Amino acid sequence: MRRFLSVYAGAAYLFLYLPLAVLSAFSFNSSKIATWRGFTFDWYRSVFHNRALLEGTVNSLIIAFAATVASTVIGTLAGYALWKKRSPWLTNALYMSLLAPEIVTGVALLALFQWAFRFGHLRLGLHTVILAHISFSLVYVVIVILARLRTFDPALEEAASDLGANRWQVFRHVTIPLLLPAILAAALLCFTVSFDDYVITSLVAGVDSETLPMMIYAMARKGVSPEVNALSAMITVGLGVLILVASRLERS
Repeated sequence: MRRFLSVYAGAAYLFLYLPLAVLSAFSFNSSKIATWRGFTFDWYRSVFHNRALLEGTVNSLIIAFAATVASTVIGTLAGYALWKKRSPWLTNALYMSLLAPEIVTGVALLALFQWAFRFGHLRLGLHTVILAHISFSLVYVVIVILARLRTFDPALEEAASDLGANRWQVFRHVTIPLLLPAILAAALLCFTVSFDDYVITSLVAGVDSETLPMMIYAMARKGVSPEVNALSAMITVGLGVLILVASRLERS
């Protein structure tokens, strides 16, 4: 049975990661077609000289950073409030945004922005993408914070209060330091999800706010280019490192 489980797990991981390995390998292929002709770094150099891709990368980084900061602050406070409130209805309601398909969430946000912009005379742009990313990133923060708080001993806060600390001092000097690994893990997770999002972003982005995933999708529709392979390999490695760091912080 143990040998069978090992083979089964190995097959599952091979199924998941073999496409990524093939993509990474062909990002070093000197040929533009799926036939190995030699090893080269030309496609990676080409990515860094592509102005459109660099602009998309900057947009993605701005959006991901802004959404991560806002989601982490708001989500941490929301998770702490839900832990204090201990309301199963409010907690379970968080999972609605995770269960809803991304296309439904994107259409709903687009309809909201179109309705709101009738009064403000605004247009779609980076600000609408950031707001949309905050809306779906908040849930990840709250879930991670609540998971951490389930192992939190309320007696620590009570002891600090008995020693004369007010509520703000208790929260700042006791609660936040104990939640810091979970906060950092949630922030890294938010950054990864935000940077990688395509469906919702494509619905709420303006003409001057294209992100890197949107550009990769547009390039891939014309045929898999070695530049797309190189860029996808770099994104996979970068986001994979962030996920591993977030997982390690969450367990600490």
